[in-house]
Amino acid sequence: MFDEVDAGIGGRVAEIVGSLLAELSRHHQVLCVTHLPQVAACARHQLRVTKQARGGGTIATVETLDADGRVEEIARMLGGARITETTRRHAGEMLGQAAAPARHSKSRVAGRAR
Repeated sequence: MFDEVDAGIGGRVAEIVGSLLAELSRHHQVLCVTHLPQVAACARHQLRVTKQARGGGTIATVETLDADGRVEEIARMLGGARITETTRRHAGEMLGQAAAPARHSKSRVAGRAR
């Protein structure tokens, strides 16, 4: 379980962390809480956790995202409150690129970490 293991990083380093977590998940169950689209895009499955204040407490909801939901969530992570077709395209591209290394050998992921 990794709770915001990616705090304080971004960009290329976040991509590397996401790739390494994906590699780790080939042999172990990995749960990772992240706010970075670069890390989330590397996941095989993605959940969205939302919280709402209700009756003096907080209600958390967990939702499993399908392919379209993942694009929307990654786009939200990239673009904030206003999701555009450009952020959706970028999200789809990130998801596609993140999926590509999973089809290749372990050495490609290890090579990225150098």
